[in-house]
Amino acid sequence: MEDAQVWIDKGIEFVTEYGPKVIGAILIYIIGSWIISKLIGVLRKGMLKKDYDESLQKFLLNLVSWALKIFLIIMVISKLGVETTSFAAIIAAAGLAIGLALQGSLSNFAGGVLLIIFKPYKIGDLVEAQGTLGVVKEIEIFTTKLVTPDNKLAIVPNGAMANGNIINYTAEGKMRVDTVIGVGYDEDIKKTKEVLLEVLTSNPKVLQDPAPSVNVMELADSSVNFAVRPYCAPEHYWDVYFATYENCKIALDKAGIEIPYPHAVEIHKEA
Repeated sequence: MEDAQVWIDKGIEFVTEYGPKVIGAILIYIIGSWIISKLIGVLRKGMLKKDYDESLQKFLLNLVSWALKIFLIIMVISKLGVETTSFAAIIAAAGLAIGLALQGSLSNFAGGVLLIIFKPYKIGDLVEAQGTLGVVKEIEIFTTKLVTPDNKLAIVPNGAMANGNIINYTAEGKMRVDTVIGVGYDEDIKKTKEVLLEVLTSNPKVLQDPAPSVNVMELADSSVNFAVRPYCAPEHYWDVYFATYENCKIALDKAGIEIPYPHAVEIHKEA
């Protein structure tokens, strides 16, 4: 009985000493979390009113959210009676060790900051970087997410994005579609150019400024090749690309203009 009483007394003493601290820490965490969510909501609304770039919004909100959460955790630990100075020293030592172990991640973080500041691309842009072509879906702290033309999600580290070459096809608001159409040597060049140009100007997705162009590009072995170059909005690139080849073939057939088989000369030589 005496042992039981001792344990009961110790339990009462523990609850008396640490109970208020634990309850206080829980209340601080609950109230702090609520305040953080409200602050993030206010910041988000403020950024929307100021018309901040979407990628910048997400980046800054994530950064502020994590900073406030770390501060909240320090407050909770402090309420539990842990010396914050010692805790700060532990965090600094751990940060140094983690920093050395995660140099690549820190490089990606720095790359993300540079991308947000200099804005070589934004969400919705069609870009090519690190051997990947895709539409920017999201710019996160460490990575950029791209959706490729075949609807795959590519995740590229921001360090590589910031330090490598980036081609932004959307930045200028228009793209040139390069296609090549070949016709027989006996065909009339002027008539062929008129037929091909009509195909381009009749496509509603082809821009008229800059104007589409059709020019003789090459005198090949078995054909006269024309550079057929319409301009379009970036989101219409593949539609215009495929439509140009299809409609040019149909239009040339209707006009009676021959499109020779590419290897006609070689086949003739072998025969």
